Amino acid sequence: MEIIGLASDHAGFALKQSVKSYLDEKGIPYRDYGTDSEASCDYPDYAHALAEGLAKGECQRGIAICGSGEGISMALNKHQHIRAALVWMPEIAKMTRLHNDANVLVMPGRYISSDTAREIMDAFLNTPFEGGRHLNRVAKIPVPQ
Repeated sequence: MEIIGLASDHAGFALKQSVKSYLDEKGIPYRDYGTDSEASCDYPDYAHALAEGLAKGECQRGIAICGSGEGISMALNKHQHIRAALVWMPEIAKMTRLHNDANVLVMPGRYISSDTAREIMDAFLNTPFEGGRHLNRVAKIPVPQ
């Protein structure tokens, strides 16, 4: 079964706890890369840990949360193998899976409710990549080495 990697900073910690409850209810295994409290911290530390976990195969997809979702998304997308998508509504989650094969869902912890987050996760986790015409586009995302 697919393992979901989790990461948040202090501003995303409360929503991450709700995400864990959702995953537990669904029987979806996860690995938490931190943070472990609402004490002030730096989101890149946890974004990079999640990205490394994905690279090592410790998890297959990820969910990351910070206050606005922007900072942790930026840090995640510095990694060549990451396609982190900032999502605030279920329709965006569906499209980012269908067309972009996003492998990390990023949510803005200060701006969405737990109920909305659950709807977003349902869409993200249950929507496959469409492939087809999108394969070439997704292949062009990493910066050539």
